[in-house]
Amino acid sequence: MQKVFEALTTAFRKHNGVLGREQYTQLVNKHSTLYEDSDTIFILLQASGYPIGQINDDEYRLETCFTTHQAQRYCVIDIETNGSKPGSSQVIEIGALMIENGEVIDRFETFVECAFVPEYITKITGIKPEDLKDAPTRKEALIGLRHFMGDAVFVAHNANFDYGFLNASFERFGLGNIGNLQLCTIELARRTFESERYGLAYLIESLKIETATHHRAFSDAVCAAKVMEKSLETLPEYVNTADELLQFSKSSKKERRLKNM
Repeated sequence: MQKVFEALTTAFRKHNGVLGREQYTQLVNKHSTLYEDSDTIFILLQASGYPIGQINDDEYRLETCFTTHQAQRYCVIDIETNGSKPGSSQVIEIGALMIENGEVIDRFETFVECAFVPEYITKITGIKPEDLKDAPTRKEALIGLRHFMGDAVFVAHNANFDYGFLNASFERFGLGNIGNLQLCTIELARRTFESERYGLAYLIESLKIETATHHRAFSDAVCAAKVMEKSLETLPEYVNTADELLQFSKSSKKERRLKNM
């Protein structure tokens, strides 16, 4: 489904956030590997967290193109793992908070059952094997996260790691791909304020962010949310919608300069 997400997002952005039924159907048929009709694919897209809506029987829209960045829901996520590669390691803790209109409206936090935690991971995180013994299974934890995320924008510091690791985990347990659009707070921070470094530990110190424990999932998710809050304070005036924010976070200096002229 990743190719479907990417193709649809590109097409929606090209057509001001709206696609006709024929355009939508052609894209889905071209890029989907599922033998389902386009209406069933629409349901699967929504179930995966892809923010697609239906205006009427003949038109679809990308919701982030019609939602202000302030009113958009953001699911700020951090994970702890017992290794760096999802093929040979697993998530051991998930922390997430849901933000809307600048306020935290919900939270999700869980350990994940795991029999093996390397000593160096325990030294970094403080998480011990006994902490995970009676925790939810990986599938239970991932299903819980899937329900919690809804179609919110997936936000993380160095989002490619968290998104990629979780996406691989979802696939492994037959939960499909993550369709939520993605925002990286490192990318956004680099475009909105000056800092010698943009690693989370450095920003926690330089921005004087109060934190319970660094390298614990929920605490780091809270810190990533604080970094995003700092970035949103200095957005250019032309960034109004959530989708404009997502595109701005990946824009080059040349693109930003031209839009400010």
